[in-house]
Amino acid sequence: KNPRTFWEYLPYSMHMAGPREAIQHMMIRKNFGCTHFIIGRDMAGSKSSITGDDFYGAYEAQDFAKLHGPELGVTPVPSLNLVFTQEKGYVTAEQAKAEGLKELKISGTKFRQMLRAGEDIPEWFAFKSVIQVLREDAQRRGN
Repeated sequence: KNPRTFWEYLPYSMHMAGPREAIQHMMIRKNFGCTHFIIGRDMAGSKSSITGDDFYGAYEAQDFAKLHGPELGVTPVPSLNLVFTQEKGYVTAEQAKAEGLKELKISGTKFRQMLRAGEDIPEWFAFKSVIQVLREDAQRRGN
């Protein structure tokens, strides 16, 4: 174990506020002493209840974080939009599309259903050790 690094759960519900929420998360983590913040594609994004279209752009939160990170004293670390393909394993979504590769996907909802039902979850989706921790936690909480 690295004494300079620790993991702590932040009991915080998502508010689906897109770029503004990304900034809020950066501020909260800075208050916990973090210097960097990993930010994914479409962080805290939401869809229109009428059209189903994304309310924010896919990389809007990352761009907003890059713009305001220096002001906050936090370095945003944008994560790549990786997908798993049958042909090449992990590649960026852009590469998969450009090369016409078949992406394998499991939605967050489907993942939670599989987790609760005790179904096997493919290793390309999540490490077995992570699945074990999630299942142990669910049992501990009685879910």
